[in-house]
Amino acid sequence: MGNGVREGPVEFQRDVEPVTARIPAEDNQEKKKVLNSLMSGALAGAVAKTAVAPLDRTKIMFQVSSKRFSAKEAYRLIYHTYLNEGFWSLWRGNSATMVRVIPYAAIQFCAHEEYKQILGNYYGFQGKALTPFPRFIAGSLAGTTAAMVTYPLDMVRARMAVTPKEMYSSIVHVFIRISREEGLKTLYRGFTPTILGVIPYAGLSFFTYETLKKVHAEHSGRAQPSPPERLLFGACAGLIGQSASYPLDVVRRRMQTAGVLGHTYSSILLTMQDIVREEGLIRGLYKGLSMNWVKGPIAVGISFTTFDLTQILLRRLQHGPGLER
Repeated sequence: MGNGVREGPVEFQRDVEPVTARIPAEDNQEKKKVLNSLMSGALAGAVAKTAVAPLDRTKIMFQVSSKRFSAKEAYRLIYHTYLNEGFWSLWRGNSATMVRVIPYAAIQFCAHEEYKQILGNYYGFQGKALTPFPRFIAGSLAGTTAAMVTYPLDMVRARMAVTPKEMYSSIVHVFIRISREEGLKTLYRGFTPTILGVIPYAGLSFFTYETLKKVHAEHSGRAQPSPPERLLFGACAGLIGQSASYPLDVVRRRMQTAGVLGHTYSSILLTMQDIVREEGLIRGLYKGLSMNWVKGPIAVGISFTTFDLTQILLRRLQHGPGLER
């Protein structure tokens, strides 16, 4: 009986020690995973947006004006901007874009990884690819989360893109002038159409990219697509996602820049009505879409590819060359 009493605690400690030792290691792995996603997403957003910044600025300038869009007019606008303001003026507003895009992309990609894991656990798909509906939901939730956190920076970027250098000298100056002259609420003008547009855009973009990777793996027998294949899958994702949400993108740009362009847009429906009445359905709500079909797929393709390859590189550095995404 004495022996039994002495052996009990020893046996108990032997069972508990491995469990307590495992918990910090699991927490550490989760922290590394989140940090990798944040870093990869930030780099992906920065590289992609910088690559297409001149096209992005040109698109915004057409979206917020009543001028008819055409490839010839877009080229003329880019050329005149270059002649009158210099080469680097084509990237005007890109600093504001970076201030927004880096946290936006970091949050979006990281949130997507987390939502995939949460939905995978909920639906019982741990370690496996999600089915189509959860795949779409994960993308939509990721985009919505990022947009909610970083929206005022998007407003600032739009203002800097359509105004002369003399009006706003810096990002901080935009915040100060808007707050003083138009009120803090202005920083969230156009927020509703942004969220309504992000749901199909982010949902379809992530859904398309993840689906194409899954189909590729099933048909090619290779677990990982090559970088050019990733670019192609990302381009398809961007094309589908941006086409679906484009009218709401035009509406939010009009609402964001109304204060400096002499318009008053009080709601999404009234803004749409004004655009359609003055410019027509296709020429108004889809103005600049053809440029987006060039810019969007390039940006999204670069973004997804950069994220995936950076993730793979970071994991190799941490765990050795045998581990891939």
